[in-house]
Amino acid sequence: MITRRGLLAGTLAVMAAAPALAKARLGDDGLYQEDWYLESFLDLTEDLSTASQGGKRFAILWGLRNCPACRRMHEVHLADPKIEAYIRDNFAVLHLNILGAREVTDFDGSKLTEKAFAARYGIEGTPAIQFFPTSVSGLAAKAPKEREVARMASLPDPQAFIAQFRAVRNGV
Repeated sequence: MITRRGLLAGTLAVMAAAPALAKARLGDDGLYQEDWYLESFLDLTEDLSTASQGGKRFAILWGLRNCPACRRMHEVHLADPKIEAYIRDNFAVLHLNILGAREVTDFDGSKLTEKAFAARYGIEGTPAIQFFPTSVSGLAAKAPKEREVARMASLPDPQAFIAQFRAVRNGV
């Protein structure tokens, strides 16, 4: 038999087990947001340069409204305080919508919607994370996919997830 006390205890246990749910919030676009995500004018040359000047690596995180894997990434991977702190302290993360309409200025000066930008780089699913070099030097002359130093095309388990960030930070 379910009692009020049992129901309350169960609810409190669930709330205690998921402290990051209150941190990650859904934005107006339906994407999960973290308060440490990069605030950007969507000019990638500027974003990468600013990140490097601040001692961080630049990454683009692709999301989609109602994406179950995106939700899992925020509720599990980024809910781990060690994972979240490492990424927050070492990366400037720009969160884009794979179907979005905001205008992004690519490294070569091209202006594309988020959706067209994703297609240009061959981003096909979410979440996906693109990692870029520490300098914009020479990026404009490269083909889009050659501008990346690494890519996480799907959501691995939390250990592999943070290992990818560490590998990039350590000079992949």
